[in-house]
Amino acid sequence: MGIKLGWALALALVTVAGAETKKFKILMTEWPPEVIAEFRAAVHEAEIVTPSTRQEWLTEIADADAMYGHLRPELLRAAKKLRWVQATSAGVDGHIAAGIANTDIVLTNARGIASPNIADHAFALLLSLTRCINQVERDRGKENLNRLNYHPIELKGKTAVVVGVGSIGTEVAVRANAFGMRVIGVDPKDIPAQPYLTRLVRPDRLDHVLPEADVVFVAAPLTRETRGMFNRARFQLMKRGAYFIAVSRGPLTDTAALVEALDSKRLAGAGLDVTDPEPLPAGHPLWKFPNAIITPHLAGTSDNAARRRIELMKENMRRFRDGEPLLNVVDKQKGY
Repeated sequence: MGIKLGWALALALVTVAGAETKKFKILMTEWPPEVIAEFRAAVHEAEIVTPSTRQEWLTEIADADAMYGHLRPELLRAAKKLRWVQATSAGVDGHIAAGIANTDIVLTNARGIASPNIADHAFALLLSLTRCINQVERDRGKENLNRLNYHPIELKGKTAVVVGVGSIGTEVAVRANAFGMRVIGVDPKDIPAQPYLTRLVRPDRLDHVLPEADVVFVAAPLTRETRGMFNRARFQLMKRGAYFIAVSRGPLTDTAALVEALDSKRLAGAGLDVTDPEPLPAGHPLWKFPNAIITPHLAGTSDNAARRRIELMKENMRRFRDGEPLLNVVDKQKGY
């Protein structure tokens, strides 16, 4: 009798637990139909809605439990049940600006998803400058290239200062170390000693290490503290002939100060996947510099990044359904 009662109780508990697995509504954008179908197959309890117009977003978010995409202030105001927002990228400055920091909504980002390809891109920009590939490409129309016109440099033995040693900065530092560079990381977090870092300093020591840099990589998030951090004074601290590579957010750099640093020949070159403003308008002074390589914020794109983003989303949807801690939760007060 006791055994039968035990089995009955166990069955009842399983039934109750199953009953507690409720459907949840999640709004999504930017995915092709076959990926949406993959999400539905992976998490059957998810009611996935893909609004196509602004009004549809405003209507559907009223009773949505979660969303994937770019949160805007009007969406936040219209949301009544929202408990989770998955950002599409590592940077969440737009979500913070929308006001999510003042809510109980959990914000997760895509930290680490695009880090390998962004680091690859950072080095593509740098090597194009240091190996004079940008100059050769500019001159190739002459169909008579003279090697004596170019003066490449090697990276081995040079010093890289990596500003922001998060997932992107770590990948940059690993690559810099592999090139034989001395790598100084700048980050507010306590990071255990790593073989790819020569040393790590706090952001308040940035001005002390900038004069050592042959290359500065900017991989920090955009926050109140980092906005405009690369200003005229900091470019003046950099040694003449240094390179500046920016792959995180454009507003970290004072664009007028960067133009001045290039114009004065203080910088040997700049590689920019992000700018401020973005996109860079026609006629902007940055376009005139042959030693400024500008790409249209495409470092985060690669053949593998999309699949990593899909797998992160599937895992977080499963965790959300099951009440487990989500991956890549953002500290909304810090902004990353």
